[in-house]
Amino acid sequence: MFKKFRSVLLTSVCLLAMAGMSFAASTPRYVFYFIGDGLGPSQRQAAEYYYKMETGDKTAKLTMNSFPVAALVTTHSNNTLITDSAAGGTALASGIKTINGMLGKLPDGTNVPTLTEAAIEQGYATGIVTTTRLTHATPAAFTAHNVSRNNADDIAVDQLNSNVDFFAGGGYRYFVGKNNPEGLKSKRKDDRDLVKEFMEKGYTTFVGDASRDAFRSYAPKKGDKVMAALAYSHIPYEVARRNSDLAKNKIPSLAEMTEKAVTMLDKQEKPFFLMVEGGRIDHACHAHDANSAILDTIAFDEAIRVAYDFYKKHPEETLIVTAADHETGGIGLGISMDKYGYFLKLKELGNVVVSAEDNLNKKYNKLVKKFSDVSKRHNAFIAYAEAKWGLTDRTAAEDKELRESMAIQDKNQGLSKGDKTLYGYSYTPTMVSVTNIISQRARISWTSFVHTGTVIPASAIGYKSELFAGFIDNTDIPKTIAKIMHANLSGTGMAASEALLGDTVGPQEKASLIPYK
Repeated sequence: MFKKFRSVLLTSVCLLAMAGMSFAASTPRYVFYFIGDGLGPSQRQAAEYYYKMETGDKTAKLTMNSFPVAALVTTHSNNTLITDSAAGGTALASGIKTINGMLGKLPDGTNVPTLTEAAIEQGYATGIVTTTRLTHATPAAFTAHNVSRNNADDIAVDQLNSNVDFFAGGGYRYFVGKNNPEGLKSKRKDDRDLVKEFMEKGYTTFVGDASRDAFRSYAPKKGDKVMAALAYSHIPYEVARRNSDLAKNKIPSLAEMTEKAVTMLDKQEKPFFLMVEGGRIDHACHAHDANSAILDTIAFDEAIRVAYDFYKKHPEETLIVTAADHETGGIGLGISMDKYGYFLKLKELGNVVVSAEDNLNKKYNKLVKKFSDVSKRHNAFIAYAEAKWGLTDRTAAEDKELRESMAIQDKNQGLSKGDKTLYGYSYTPTMVSVTNIISQRARISWTSFVHTGTVIPASAIGYKSELFAGFIDNTDIPKTIAKIMHANLSGTGMAASEALLGDTVGPQEKASLIPYK
């Protein structure tokens, strides 16, 4: 009797073990989800053309453009055909349509599960990497639930409580306390020091400029958790890394942060899910900064290459999906109906060594304070445009445009903000003039300072990647990832979202009036 019982018990154990093996074999062990913020089809293609030019290889392709499975993806939100990054991020993280500005919530305020939460529930280690502030819309959509993307203090607390294993990005200002021992500047409205609280939860922390070398040399081990907020605000644009020795030596690239995340998550000896955002592509496109948009897209692709190299070692166990939350800027490759409309001259961007938003936008205002003499001020700005933006050998039309923009800004000085001539997200006339001239030279056109409703490209490789092909919606991507992972992302929340959507998206849509970026 005992022998018979032991035989039955052993058989049951074997069957359970086989079932476990079957389950493991039916899910990907490693899932990479890459999101290019603002990365539309033209941005992706312009970056590939530039990459061919830089490498001197006419056959060169971006890694994401070489994946065998491709899709075109619609991006509308619940309340408008043109989404913001919060609603777009929520769609990509939770598979539901919500109102612009909301994170991880249905339009009625009900929380919905994210892929990160579903992955943790399924036993995956998880990571979030971004070139934006960690509390910014896309990383927040994967790690927080809030009625407004602007509630950064609360979002940071949600991230503290998220149980995500690895964080890397910018924006330490919402994590450090007002009286932190490092003396770092804080923007928190309360007295909490979240960095200290992360440490109390067992995280190794890398916070502020001085921590970057330590982050780079950090050797992960099993059981580690990491919180790295490496800049006060966003991680600097890739053009800064390329053209500043200090930045290149100090600031980890998106690829470096991704590689560190992969190394640490792999050390945990269990499946992992990693979301990586190239967030400043969007910022560059808002500012019509063609050079930064292209270089940050190439940097984003270099991070994807890290995952692809990992995939080649684990091809049967890995899934890589690349997508975007929306297109920004309405970029066009070509600018006119005349004979010049058939050419691109991307080499014109090679003389640009700084970004527009971080350097050019306020440059003229600084010169106003420095030079009361208008002619000295104008000469100083023209010298800057020549040295940093390559605007030498200007045509008469280009020179006229540049000088007229300075005259407009001269007139604005001393006026109230409401009377100033500004563009897009408070962009100055001189910035808009310079970026317009550079874009014209490169034969690149722009239709918007904000997001557009253009479909975005997605591509995939690896385990069951064929399921991502076709003309799909952004909500289809996380639903499919969750299904492949056997993770619980579906249910009443998703059904409620679809029911709430109803007829709200259509010709009578109400666009969000809140300025998001």
